[in-house]
Amino acid sequence: MSLQLSISITLVTEAILVFEPMVSAKPEFSDAGPSDGAFEPDEGADNAAIRIVLADSQAIYRVGIRKIFALEDDIRVIAQVDTLAGLHGAIQRFPTDMILLEGNLIAGTVDAIPELVRRAPQLKIIVQSAQNDESNTVELYRRGVRGIIPRSISPDLLVKCVRKIAAGETWIDNQSINWVIEAYRSQATALTSPRTQPRLSPKELAIITCITQGKRNKEIAYQLGTTEQVIKNYLRKVYDKLGVSDRLELALYCLHHQLHKKAAGTVPATTPVSEALAGK
Repeated sequence: MSLQLSISITLVTEAILVFEPMVSAKPEFSDAGPSDGAFEPDEGADNAAIRIVLADSQAIYRVGIRKIFALEDDIRVIAQVDTLAGLHGAIQRFPTDMILLEGNLIAGTVDAIPELVRRAPQLKIIVQSAQNDESNTVELYRRGVRGIIPRSISPDLLVKCVRKIAAGETWIDNQSINWVIEAYRSQATALTSPRTQPRLSPKELAIITCITQGKRNKEIAYQLGTTEQVIKNYLRKVYDKLGVSDRLELALYCLHHQLHKKAAGTVPATTPVSEALAGK
């Protein structure tokens, strides 16, 4: 068994690659500052515009970015925030197409990106990073970021990046794509090569078995007599132990190494993989 990364790649200017397909545009709302917390709708706005929330701790940087986007008819800043909590409030209160997020706001956090995706699955996230390192880059793309850009990016390239990502593409430079591909290769090798199995507790094995049976976290919690949050915590530990990042990779690893049989004896052959991956 091996994992394959099947993507179409388009080479564009300044050594940037984009992965396709697409998304539809949505209605827009007006600008708002982080200090007053007001997010007022702009009734006269162009419904086809890309609605962006700026999340950055530096006010002068937010002002500069707003001036860049103000020159574009199809891009509108609907809110500015300077904290992660403020960002959660902004995307909860109004529909947002995209977040331009300062990397320092999520530094040291593990679940910041997945939490944003959970709150607004349609969101497209661009992270602005002062420095690019392999592990952080791979992890950000793995967790759902659609683009990583330097804070020194030119205005023209920033606007192009926003439009490409709004169209459903992934914005990634040559160095980063090499890191991501290498990570997938290493992951595929780890999933298929024989090795000593990590030690899993009986409860972790029981949770894995439930996942292969297509159960959701709420159903697993009910069956094991615990809470949904406890199940989520256990899943994070299982992901770390097995070197996987989500339900898909866990199911592939489990089916390949027959981990579910250690706890359940056998799993009905009629249980489709699609059901095993459907639980959230």
